[in-house]
Amino acid sequence: MSNKEEITVSRQEFEQLKSENAWLKFKLSELQRMIFGTKSERFVPQDNNQGTLFELPEEEKVEKPAEFETITRKKPENKKQPLRLEIPAHLPRRTEVVEPENLPEDAKKIGELVTEVLEYEPASIYVRQIVRPKYIVKQNDEETIIVTANLPALPIRKGNAGASMLAHITISKFVDHLPFYRQVQMFKRQKLDIPESTIGGWFAATCNLLEPLYEALKNRIFSGNYLQADETPIPVLTKDKPGATHKGYHWVYHDPLKKIVLFDYQKSRGREGPDELLKNFSGHLQTDGYTAYNNLKNKDSLIQLACMAHARRKFEHAKDSSPVLAIEALKMFGELYDIERKARENELTHEQIKELRQKEAKPILDKMKTWLDEHLLTVLPKSAMGMAVAYTHNLWPRLVRYIEDGRFQIDNNLIENTIRPVALGRKNYLFAGSHEAAQDAAMVYSLLATCKVNNVEPLEWLTKTLAILPDCPAEKLEELLP
Repeated sequence: MSNKEEITVSRQEFEQLKSENAWLKFKLSELQRMIFGTKSERFVPQDNNQGTLFELPEEEKVEKPAEFETITRKKPENKKQPLRLEIPAHLPRRTEVVEPENLPEDAKKIGELVTEVLEYEPASIYVRQIVRPKYIVKQNDEETIIVTANLPALPIRKGNAGASMLAHITISKFVDHLPFYRQVQMFKRQKLDIPESTIGGWFAATCNLLEPLYEALKNRIFSGNYLQADETPIPVLTKDKPGATHKGYHWVYHDPLKKIVLFDYQKSRGREGPDELLKNFSGHLQTDGYTAYNNLKNKDSLIQLACMAHARRKFEHAKDSSPVLAIEALKMFGELYDIERKARENELTHEQIKELRQKEAKPILDKMKTWLDEHLLTVLPKSAMGMAVAYTHNLWPRLVRYIEDGRFQIDNNLIENTIRPVALGRKNYLFAGSHEAAQDAAMVYSLLATCKVNNVEPLEWLTKTLAILPDCPAEKLEELLP
């Protein structure tokens, strides 16, 4: 008699076990992707009828008698010399003339050879010394007064840090991702000892100065009728969690038409933040499908769009477990993005983009909807493919809405690009020191991200702005926005 015991399960139990197995495989593949895999989501469809570059027909194997073989080596052709980096003409030149030694007096100059080499000097730190002469002026025969010029506006009253120094410290942290303690070390190498607490105080004063400008940016971004929104976590030190960090969130809003970015710090990922900021907004809101945006108090004034890149990403992650279906879906996504690329390359107007999408993208979207309906009930719900199909199917009305207006983006990639500096910053300065510090960071990220999307050099802009802000009237604040 066999010792093997037969186990009988019902069809329902079998399907459940099969679904759980697919779910566990998907979670394992996601973990492996996170640790070992590439972050690229680029998909290039392969033509099965086309051979690979190095695919050669197999040759018949013919046994030959052993013999000596003469090998003729060919001299390699002359390789092209690597091209030197072309040095920009705008850089200043310091000329150094090197004359030949033992040159006779009757030598006649017929030309010269010029060699240019890039050199580097550390950033120079200097002291701006403001001298205001004092004068005695007679008012009349009996009275005299002392006259001096007014002190020029300084970013920090009674402080000894100028606009360029404050801008350098801010840009070094939030653009170049250098924490304050590293900047202290760099200053020491230039024989300037600035305590980290002093730099922290200077930065706090900078944020106080920038706050009215941040409010002007906030008022301007919500005056439009099309926004993209996303959120990203930021660790924050708090007294409530000694030895640990609180998980706060930067809620990010982007107006692709006005090219404005706004970061707003909130202690949680709940809807309280967008509820407050979007309470007077009316128009189209594009998100990744996060449910918090579905239940806003102002939801009746919002028309939601979804992100095609997020839907595509779900199928890209399902490529290992369901390659055939995933490749079918990714090819359709690729055709949609080819249309967007054509619109960008031809620099089409918004109206022309709408016409192009209605003509070429709509048939592809109709085909994709039929494909989703067909496979919605045939794939395992908890498998990677099942979740990709369900996610896309549930958000379908929002995903296809972008073809209704040429102003709309096909995805949220533009706003995700503005969030990248936050991710890089987290790896360097690790956390915010308090909730107030996290909001200060949101303020600076807003202004610098707006610089980036408008191709404005941030250090130059911030230096000029900090010099002007102390005396800038409230009604002219918007003129300082990047």
